[in-house]
Amino acid sequence: MTKLKVGVAGAGVFGNYHAQKAAASARADLMGIFDVDLARAEKLAETFGTKGYSDYAEFLKVCDAVVIAVPATWHESLARQAIEAHCHVLVEKPLALSGNAARDLADEAAARGRILQVGHQERFVANAMGVLAIPEVPLLVESVRSGPAAPGGRAGDVSVIWDLMIHDLDLAAMMLGREFTGVEATGRRVHSSHIDEAEAVFTYAGGGKAKLRASRAAEFRERTMRVVYPSGEIDIDFLTRKLKNTTPYEVRVDIAADLPDPLGAADEGFYAACLGLARSPVPAHGTVAAVAMAEAAEAAVLAGVDLAN
Repeated sequence: MTKLKVGVAGAGVFGNYHAQKAAASARADLMGIFDVDLARAEKLAETFGTKGYSDYAEFLKVCDAVVIAVPATWHESLARQAIEAHCHVLVEKPLALSGNAARDLADEAAARGRILQVGHQERFVANAMGVLAIPEVPLLVESVRSGPAAPGGRAGDVSVIWDLMIHDLDLAAMMLGREFTGVEATGRRVHSSHIDEAEAVFTYAGGGKAKLRASRAAEFRERTMRVVYPSGEIDIDFLTRKLKNTTPYEVRVDIAADLPDPLGAADEGFYAACLGLARSPVPAHGTVAAVAMAEAAEAAVLAGVDLAN
């Protein structure tokens, strides 16, 4: 196989992005766009000279690999159907909405010899910056990711924990380890029926902590990370590109030359893995920890105080 037959499930904003990557890739042929709204699928498909589908089973028949960019509540179901149809799968984060479901999907894909990759593009950014290459285990990871509500209620089918915090949960799991010993979390609803603002603190057996805050109801955007190591600390403001680094390790914020397109890098890595040319850059088993953390954080919030506005 010299080219991968790729289909994109979801004709929204991210489906459009992924379709652009497949259409432009030398390793892929874009075979079609699936959406429950056939008119929307056909409209996006027409842009790329391909076919729109509203029948998922028929869509899967023409694909070697599927990119799933639909609302999070449908990730598990569509990924499972695609794997059972012997397709490779790249699914946007989160992989599933429970740790058990995420692990089961990863196991099923492995058993069938299929690539199952998750859209944690922030890993590419952190890796290019040098953060993931630091050999020390952090004492503390602090992250803030907040901003106004997304236009049109995007990602409103799940809480901000699954929508925004999931990025930092994944990075924290990579830096601190996959097994946390405890979690405390608070949150509130603001403009949706789900948690729109949340704070979570995870503790680890080695003494490390992850303190994460996410909001989709803030007046202004904020995206920062602070990581404290035995040798020093790193403070990053991703919006202003300001960096404070007192560790002995090199960390960069200007990575545009090395990583101009994180989404494109993720998709190309997926195509290469499906074609047997490389390993998947974000294999599913390595993302189960973030799902388990999100599940625990949401349960802690829901078990807490009144969530009313």
